[in-house]
Amino acid sequence: MYNSRISGLGMYVPENIVTNDDLSKIMDTSNEWIIERTGIEERRHIKKGDGNTTAIMGIKAAKIAIERAGIDKDEIDLIIFATLSPDYYFPGGGVLVQEELKIKTCPAIDIRNQCSGFIYSIATADQFIKSGMYKNILVIGSENHSGGLDFSTRGRAVTVIFGDGAGAAVISREEDLTKGILSSHLHSEGKFAKDLALIGPNTNRWVNKIIKDNDPDDISYYPYMNGQLVFKNAIVRFSEVIMEGLNKNNLQPDQIDMLIPHQANLRISQFVQKKFGLSDDQVHNNIQKYGNTTAGSIPIALTEAWQEGKINSGDIVVLAAFGSGFTWGSTIIKW
Repeated sequence: MYNSRISGLGMYVPENIVTNDDLSKIMDTSNEWIIERTGIEERRHIKKGDGNTTAIMGIKAAKIAIERAGIDKDEIDLIIFATLSPDYYFPGGGVLVQEELKIKTCPAIDIRNQCSGFIYSIATADQFIKSGMYKNILVIGSENHSGGLDFSTRGRAVTVIFGDGAGAAVISREEDLTKGILSSHLHSEGKFAKDLALIGPNTNRWVNKIIKDNDPDDISYYPYMNGQLVFKNAIVRFSEVIMEGLNKNNLQPDQIDMLIPHQANLRISQFVQKKFGLSDDQVHNNIQKYGNTTAGSIPIALTEAWQEGKINSGDIVVLAAFGSGFTWGSTIIKW
């Protein structure tokens, strides 16, 4: 029998910083309005000519994670790539990572679970390793949101929230069953699928129809979010799935050393923190700097917290996410 552990972490965000004041120059919004509703002060966006794509950002984060794991790239047995903003409609980003890193012809899986993508990916990697099938798995969460947002007043409620960036982790075999990834817990509720969604393009509306219609009022090509409904569901599901993980492992909330919540909205994170009685030192938030980077959110925050010395050997680390689908999940780790 095997367990799995995170052996290496890496992150990458574009150099281009977009502040709330920058957005207020192109849409009817303000720094105060954005901070009050989201807690976000700035975010990173890909800039034309900087060479970044969803896959390229993921590759940059992956190189750091592989180096920190202390393994050769050809020791990677599987690539799992989580994103809602792939470089191409198909193929997915996993094979682009394999080619760019010149990794041997290992399998590549693409996971489309949006804000919960990294949690679903970690759970998948964990099971492959526990089964004995693979030894080292590269997991990437990466997003290029800025390429598909409505930068007008019409789209401000969504556009101000999202940023670009990537995080990566190497998940490796661990023979000590008392540490590493203890458990993951995954859920979905599809009746809310259209309350946080990007409806077009889809296979019912291919490129010929887009060109033929040429309708400037067609907003289906921009993300839609029923903000209040998402918020209400998020605070409930975050709490439920964290408790599910703690109960599974006979842990109490006060035993959490570090909670890394998906960076959806600072108000959500603060609500969950208060509910579990956690101090500021027990929760890592960076949405203020990077916005919501969806599948990149948790690995970026996890990497940052680890780099800052907030996570140490033996710590109980909890990852939790909620997002489009609706999907949600948690992972409990003994570092």
